[in-house]
Amino acid sequence: MTQSSFAGQVAWITGAGSGIGKALAFELAARGAHVVVSGRRLANLESVAKEIEAKGGKATPITCDVCDEDDVRRAVEDIVREVGRLDVCVANAGFLVSGLVTKLSAEDWRRQFDTNVVGAAMTAKYAIPELLKRGGRLVLIGSVAAFVGAARTGPYSSSKAALRAVGQVLALELHGTGVSTTIIHPGFVESEIAQVDNKGVHDASRDDHRPKQLMWPAEKAARVMANAIHARKAEYVFTGHGKVGAFLGQHAPQLVHFALTHGPAAKAAKKIRPDR
Repeated sequence: MTQSSFAGQVAWITGAGSGIGKALAFELAARGAHVVVSGRRLANLESVAKEIEAKGGKATPITCDVCDEDDVRRAVEDIVREVGRLDVCVANAGFLVSGLVTKLSAEDWRRQFDTNVVGAAMTAKYAIPELLKRGGRLVLIGSVAAFVGAARTGPYSSSKAALRAVGQVLALELHGTGVSTTIIHPGFVESEIAQVDNKGVHDASRDDHRPKQLMWPAEKAARVMANAIHARKAEYVFTGHGKVGAFLGQHAPQLVHFALTHGPAAKAAKKIRPDR
């Protein structure tokens, strides 16, 4: 893949202040895109934009809370006014609500779906009219959790399964328009997701209990994601363990159930926030 594969294009990434979104912003900028980074924390966005520009790239920070439909609409208007066009939209904003289903409130579930599903749908809704002008690319960032649910991840796994359905429907609705829909499902990737509480508040002191030996660096993840976006893949799963998990989750769910209730993962899960 050439370093100019997104030259002259404008790419909007939500949730771009950290983790996968931040790494993807750097990667697309390195490949020639003018990257619009959005999220709720302006200081983070400005830091990302400055770093991209220090490396010779182009970036514009725009605050946007995807849970606020008017804010999403305004963000797209700002992009068009300030940058002039929109070629790639990456609905990446999301977080993890964790806990036992019997302990979580209705508000916990609504908060999870408002961000991970409704927020992504609204991002797509307001981006699509601009993407239609360019034969652009719409990207939804899902998760292997859409295929394999783990204990204490009910809201998150459900939201990612729902997001996958949204992406499949959009692919049908946009068929023949020139706009492609790509649903990307990462496995374990370095990010702040484990340091955000159930109310969406970042807390750097929170431990990340995800298996470190399976974790991909965010930069490596960004490279394969950018390749999938450029190739207009309909659906793309990574890492290696993620591919195996997604396959087994679809074709051998009973085997997955046994592994998660009897294997090492079951023992590890009991050590993670047993009160939740």
